[in-house]
Formats: sequence, C-alpha cells, structure tokens
Amino acid sequence: MVKAVKNLKDIENKYVIIFDNSFDNLQAVMELKLLKHYADEKDNVVIVDIVCFEYILLEFRDLITWIYAPDDEFLVKRSDSIAAREKLVNSITSGEWSYKDIQEIMEYDKNIEEHNIEQLATKLLFDLTRNTGFEVSKSTIGDCWVKSCCEWKNRMENDICGLDDGRLLLFDKMKKLYEGTSLKEQLAGVGLEVSR
Repeated sequence: MVKAVKNLKDIENKYVIIFDNSFDNLQAVMELKLLKHYADEKDNVVIVDIVCFEYILLEFRDLITWIYAPDDEFLVKRSDSIAAREKLVNSITSGEWSYKDIQEIMEYDKNIEEHNIEQLATKLLFDLTRNTGFEVSKSTIGDCWVKSCCEWKNRMENDICGLDDGRLLLFDKMKKLYEGTSLKEQLAGVGLEVSR
C-alpha cells in the first residue's frame, strides 16, 4: 500500500484508503506513518482512520440490543464480555484510560500481553456474537449482518434476537451501522457521506 501511494501518478481519481490503525502494533503504526506521509503529498489520496473492522462492529451502539433479545440468557452468561466491551469502547472513544478500566479489560483477556487491540477486539466481538446469527470471526460474518432480518437458511424457530420484533431490511441495517459507529464521522472527515 505504501509503495502504491508513493508511486501513484494518477491525479484524476480520488483514492480513499481504509487502513487499520492498530495503535499498539508497532509495525502497523510505522506503516501508517509512512502511508500518511506519502498520502499528504497527493491531493487525491485520503486515509480513513479506523481501529479495525472488528472494532467498528464492536463499537456499534446498538450491538447488544441487536444480537440479544431482552430476555436472552446470553445477557447473563456473557455479562463479563458485555462489561469488557463497554470499558474498551468507552476508553477508546473518550481517549481516557483509567487504571480500573484497564484492569477490568485485562481480567477479561488473560492473554492481553500477547494481543494487540485488533486481536482483543476480534476476540471480544466473537465472544459476544458466537452462536447467534450475528457471529463474527476472522473467517466468517454472520448472515444477520449481510441479509435482511430472518432471511438466513439455518434459522431455527427458537433463534431470536433483539431485532425479532422490529425486523430490518439490509439497507436499513447498514444505515444504522453507519450512523451508530465512528464510520459516519470518519467518512465525513474525508469528504464522503452515505446518502438516502
């Protein structure tokens, strides 16, 4: 990516780069620094700065109410994951890290010393969404993210979620996801907006 931007000759088109900013991964930080340097030299290259794909879903303000029905037993069984998500998202969003929040996140993930923020976000998102139609792992994204509500083949009668009473079309899901995450701000910051 760095080479491509450095050697870019085209000035007619606008290039938007969405690059993971795993701020605690030294290699990613160095690559992003170089990428920004070369992008700043071009009038038609902009960089959208996100933590990572998994974090976008993790920070989605309606995540918990979408994946779990109000009386879902997972709300109790996954209360530690829900609390760790809240601490992590609040800390990153506000930029304020308290010792207590860091300690609680570390208690959630005993291997945190071996993980960077992308790996932690991925693990946390998987722990929250596993065994639901919204399941996200490094290799899959659940049908409930990419289809209109209740259009997935393997849906069982007892598979319910927070959207069961207010089913959404795929377009409406994507619009709410855009509006309920930092994507809206980030894309607007580089001159892009989702219309309609």
